[in-house]
Amino acid sequence: MRRGRELRGRAARLIRVAVVVLAAILHPQASSAGAAREVRRVLIINVFDPLSSPGVAELDHGIMAGLESSPYQIELYTEDLEMTLFPDEDHQREFREWYTHKYHDRKPDVIIAVGLEPIRFMALSHKVSFPDTPIVFCGSTEEMLGQLKLDSDFTGVWGAAQPEKTLMAALHLQPGTKHVVVVGGVGPHDRYLENIARENFRKYESRFDFSYLTDLDMPALLERLRHLPPDTIVYHTSLMQDASGARFIDATQSVPPIASASKAPVFIVDDVDLGRGTAGGDVLSWAADGRVVGEMAVRVLNGEKPQDIPIAKSANVYMFDWRALKRWGLDEKQLPPGSIVLNRQATAWELYKWYIVAGVVLVLAETLLILGLIWHREKGRRGESRLRESEERFRLVANTAPVMIWVSGTDRMCNYFNKPWLSFTGRSLEQELGNGWADRVHPEDLASCLKTYNEAFDKREAFEMQYRLQRYDGEYRWVLDNGLPRFNQDGSFAGYIGSCLDITERILAEQNLASMGRRLIEAHEEERTWIGRELHDDIVQRLALLAVALDRESQSNQPSTGTPLQEVKRHIREIADDVQALSHRLHSSKLDYLGLATAAKSFCREVSEKSKVEVVFHQSDIPTSLPKEISLCLFRVLQEALQNAVKHSGVGSFTVDLQAGADALELKVADNGKGFDEREAFTCHGLGLISMRERLQMVNGELEVKSKPGGGTTIYARVPLKAEEIRAMAG
Repeated sequence: MRRGRELRGRAARLIRVAVVVLAAILHPQASSAGAAREVRRVLIINVFDPLSSPGVAELDHGIMAGLESSPYQIELYTEDLEMTLFPDEDHQREFREWYTHKYHDRKPDVIIAVGLEPIRFMALSHKVSFPDTPIVFCGSTEEMLGQLKLDSDFTGVWGAAQPEKTLMAALHLQPGTKHVVVVGGVGPHDRYLENIARENFRKYESRFDFSYLTDLDMPALLERLRHLPPDTIVYHTSLMQDASGARFIDATQSVPPIASASKAPVFIVDDVDLGRGTAGGDVLSWAADGRVVGEMAVRVLNGEKPQDIPIAKSANVYMFDWRALKRWGLDEKQLPPGSIVLNRQATAWELYKWYIVAGVVLVLAETLLILGLIWHREKGRRGESRLRESEERFRLVANTAPVMIWVSGTDRMCNYFNKPWLSFTGRSLEQELGNGWADRVHPEDLASCLKTYNEAFDKREAFEMQYRLQRYDGEYRWVLDNGLPRFNQDGSFAGYIGSCLDITERILAEQNLASMGRRLIEAHEEERTWIGRELHDDIVQRLALLAVALDRESQSNQPSTGTPLQEVKRHIREIADDVQALSHRLHSSKLDYLGLATAAKSFCREVSEKSKVEVVFHQSDIPTSLPKEISLCLFRVLQEALQNAVKHSGVGSFTVDLQAGADALELKVADNGKGFDEREAFTCHGLGLISMRERLQMVNGELEVKSKPGGGTTIYARVPLKAEEIRAMAG
């Protein structure tokens, strides 16, 4: 498995190298047509591939956000040293030499080094390889550079782990703690964080039993964590290499199994480790550090010198996972002031408030009816006949009501059930009276049901509960039961009245609707990702080898005996363009890094050039920072709509309009082609339109199709934005 990951990583690296080198050889003077701003080159060198490292991915997103304030048009280049797949020094030296050669004639205006190895690379070689180029860095600590010193060309952000703050927060959450277990690995970064933890924890060794599980292979470590003693907390530093030499991505490959196996809450160093079963702590925020680095790079581009920009330390935050706190029974009230709590589940009121309101209205209506009947009974106390008439009237109304109604007395025992209830259960009134109705409640729900009823009865409060009730045919059905206390005319307590609704179909429909569209889209995206990876693993390796051979041929003094060099280059350029176009169609990196508007404009240009048609693109006020699910949804709808229009409309001109309103994003794709019958839009023209509609439903969006034979076709897509999303984009 590891060998497969190495091959995929090598293939991905080779295609990026080949495409960029060929672009530099074949199009050295290419520039963006119509660019209104002056261009500045920014080179980001990552220690890991962002696709495999959540921490690097968060840093890169933060850097992109920081660069948005630049007055220049940013020409962005990204590289990575892939320390996970190629940790040995020979491979790393080859990568460094190749990048030095690659950017020799395309000098960056600023270099951003993300991680220890890129910082070391710049410290050793920037005077020769990138003279006079400012470097902005983001790394864990200056001490790990050893004897190397950063000169005046450097500024940036150092991370600062604070284990003692995390320990104090953990002890407040679990005051009975007796044992502290520190988990980590044997890699350089692992050892560094372990040493910091030892120094911070040394003064607490007289109060707690400390154990350091940092020299084990992964299976042995997980086995130890499964047998931790009571009253223990676990502090996870970093595990990028275990004692057997196996290497891991800490956030995705080490943290989840450790948190799953541990018999005690696990506290962490980095925010990217949160949400994977860990409790949290005083964590480094990679996205915040990335934004600071991006803003520093903008200051350098604006003319400031690195030595005039002070090196900063990361601003850590207290951050915790609500689900882990609940799992371990940790009191949220004991968190440090200002703590951020993620993944908090919605309350029952937030989930069912409209059902609760409807139930209360129904119960109130029923209560008014009952009170009216009681009033009539009290008023008619002078005659037994009038009392019987009132009771019969109540039973008539209750038995014709479209809900199941029950009534209980002051002894908690039920003394009445209407006909819909008896028809539902298939039992007689005598079988249901008292506590007989409880025989039909599902055994798993009975204790909770009785507890809710008795607690409300003691407090004389209204209540609502859901439980499974066995129908006459033996099937258990979900019911929503609302109960309301009754009072006599003199104010004395008279018991309860309640109503039940069968909500099984609603629950099943909600579950099916939520899962069906998600499965369709997830399967679609997984297939696209698989195809993209397969293309990289096959075609690109041959491209890279051919590019290297061309480079050697061009440097050789021997005359070529085979196909002329220019002819071979032409073939390579065509293949590279096709692969790059296909890769963009499968997954646009511009969508991730530059936002929806730029990715949509680029796709329209690619369709225009590829299909020899005119695509007029307009956009207005589209922010670069959008929720990923919204930007991906609209981009996929644009792809499907425009490709269908080019294929079926029979014309050569199309318009694409992308607008941002006060509370929604709107996309319109139009043509003046042959069109089709709107009534057959989702039948004869099936899967494409259905796919677009399903995608939009996942983000609460709407799809509208306007077309008629000979009158052209217009596709409208609208996605509403929540108030919190608008505030986030404004921020």
